[in-house]
Amino acid sequence: MIGMKDGGAQKVTIRLDRGTIRKARILAARRGTSISGLVARQIESLVGVEVSDECYERAMRQALALMKQGFHLGGGGLRDRDGVHERG
Repeated sequence: MIGMKDGGAQKVTIRLDRGTIRKARILAARRGTSISGLVARQIESLVGVEVSDECYERAMRQALALMKQGFHLGGGGLRDRDGVHERG
């Protein structure tokens, strides 16, 4: 995109109360990052979880479809009770 810096990153403005900002500054300092870094990591994590959930749901649908279809495992037909217990 034209006019974007930082590899396509875009600025976002949010509003927080002063107490939350103060706590976020302390947390960011402890983690060696900025408030912006904290927020970016959390949002990226949330988006990643959503993508993982979508992948899980798709895999689940595929697995259920395969189970419904069934698999031929090479065996013959089932024998009745008398045939199983026949002595030869």
